[in-house]
Amino acid sequence: MDQAQAAAPQITFDDFLKVDIRVGRILAADPFPQARKPAFKLTIDFGPGIGTKRSSAQITVNHAPEDLVGTLVLAVVNFPPRQIGPFLSEVLTLGVPDANGDVMLIRPDRDVPVGGRLY
Repeated sequence: MDQAQAAAPQITFDDFLKVDIRVGRILAADPFPQARKPAFKLTIDFGPGIGTKRSSAQITVNHAPEDLVGTLVLAVVNFPPRQIGPFLSEVLTLGVPDANGDVMLIRPDRDVPVGGRLY
């Protein structure tokens, strides 16, 4: 992946507000061998307002399942669910590329309440 990509076209602040990005705690991280690219199936708790959601995440290079359980992540919670092979991914877990283009999860550096919205 090209690390020096040009910025995306400008959007309005109202456009940004349409994207609901919340913090959740990973309850389970399981291998997803049926995925075309190596991935984990994540179960994430976003608190009482949103509940528990599932996500397919291509994060196998930089993250191990046993290290993910209990950690906080950011995810888009208002995209429509997406079928990924036999798995229905309900949220988009967010990350950024490392120097090799492999995904590193975006995570708060301190404990925060689940369900909090990014702003």
